[in-house]
Amino acid sequence: MPVLPSWLTEPLWDQFSALLPQRPLYHPDHPLRCHRPRIKDRIVFDKLLQLLRFVCAYEAIADTTCSASTIRSRRDEWIRLGVFSQLKQIALDSYDRIVGLMLDQIAIDGSLTKAPGGGEVAGVPRSTGENRA
Repeated sequence: MPVLPSWLTEPLWDQFSALLPQRPLYHPDHPLRCHRPRIKDRIVFDKLLQLLRFVCAYEAIADTTCSASTIRSRRDEWIRLGVFSQLKQIALDSYDRIVGLMLDQIAIDGSLTKAPGGGEVAGVPRSTGENRA
């Protein structure tokens, strides 16, 4: 069962895979040129989506298709290459083009809440030893 519907993951994968560099199936420096094949990027990508969806440990997502260490190392490689940053920018640009981002009209860090203690003591630290009676 897929983590997300294919109408969402397929276009995301298409954009993501276009940002990845071409890699040989086998490491070219291996003396026999017959080392284990590289785990396909699509498998690791799907595992990362599972991690985001289920918010669990890498070991919980790892299976016979891909180990936890492979998921982590490929994630780190893609971070170093800036793939996630590029994908984020593509997503923002696409959203802006389709829906429209009005970033000048967004409150970044604003909230208004009622103080639980209220009154004159609101905002006074309890460690001051003041008598609140």
